[in-house]
Amino acid sequence: MEKFEELFAQYDCSCTNEQVSAAVKEILDAHFEENNNVEVWKQCLHQIDLTTLSVDDTVQRVQRMATAVNEFPGHFPDVPNVAAICVYPAMVASVREALKADIGIAAVSAGFPASQTFLEVKVAETLLAIQAGATEIDVVLSVGKFLEGRYQEVYDELTELREACKNVYLKVILETGALQNAENIYKASILAMQAGADFIKTSTGKIAVNATPEATYIMCRAIKDWYAKTGIKVNYKPAGGVSTTEDAVKHYTLVKEILGSEWLNNESFRFGASRLANNLLTSITGKEIKYF
Repeated sequence: MEKFEELFAQYDCSCTNEQVSAAVKEILDAHFEENNNVEVWKQCLHQIDLTTLSVDDTVQRVQRMATAVNEFPGHFPDVPNVAAICVYPAMVASVREALKADIGIAAVSAGFPASQTFLEVKVAETLLAIQAGATEIDVVLSVGKFLEGRYQEVYDELTELREACKNVYLKVILETGALQNAENIYKASILAMQAGADFIKTSTGKIAVNATPEATYIMCRAIKDWYAKTGIKVNYKPAGGVSTTEDAVKHYTLVKEILGSEWLNNESFRFGASRLANNLLTSITGKEIKYF
């Protein structure tokens, strides 16, 4: 634990929930409207990991999603396609079989969504997902261990998963709604980046509190601080509960103002979403769209 207290001491982790809320309000009051336009809506759609993570997912469902992605340019030629499709590990091969578009295949892994299983199982599931064709892996930080201060165990798990992923993107989900306060979210961000995360991600979408503007503010500030200290660029993904155009623009605005334009692309900034794509298309076209 001492090693990680030394790590955290290198950063200003002492933000409060009240300070964060005030900072978010200030940024959105000043900049939301300038980003609430068609070009930003298109860019937000281009940054979506189009997601289905339901207990009743079927091969037919995920392959229909892949087909819709394949055919998207023919229906919406002026709108860039989504960034990736995100599914459970057992559905990766079915997506790979159907997908023709040049986008990523993301798999949740490592005991998603609770991360409450054996490390050997987490590593094996990750390796199997990659073998099946996943080009990106989304795992959940062990929240219970983190809250007990067992930082070394959390770090060791993530570094093993990082090694298993090799050249495949590793996205670490912090489950910010369970982390209790702003300081914990900041510290968890630093720990995940220290362990080699390519992305840090807010949420699983499986608990009551998911991606919030406040979580985005904290995590982006941690990314900015990490980049300033290490020169290593880590990417960002809000996920869970980001469903409306307004939601997307809020997160986009915060990323733009905190991290800058270098992050405003689908290599560096993603949305994990299922309903957001249709809502953005509705805003873009000015008529109700239920394409995906």
